[in-house]
Amino acid sequence: GSPITTEERRLREKKHLNDITAARLPPLHHSPAKLLSIEESIAIQIQQKEAYEQMQAKLAAQKLAERLNIKMLRFEPEGEASMQYREVRDED
Repeated sequence: GSPITTEERRLREKKHLNDITAARLPPLHHSPAKLLSIEESIAIQIQQKEAYEQMQAKLAAQKLAERLNIKMLRFEPEGEASMQYREVRDED
């Protein structure tokens, strides 16, 4: 046998793999991983932590409101309900 190059061997293995399976790698939708500096990494981690804490605070407030059965209703001081007690009627 004659020695084959790594490129030829890779192409032969790929052809063999194509013959025995229909499975394909999914297309790459995102850019490949890139190296970050320590400063960039720390900044991203701080942003993610703040976003996580804000979401946790909102969720905690929502659960507390549900537990205390607090309902947020619209307040309309000039609405129909406030005018009911102001109606003056003659008893005659």
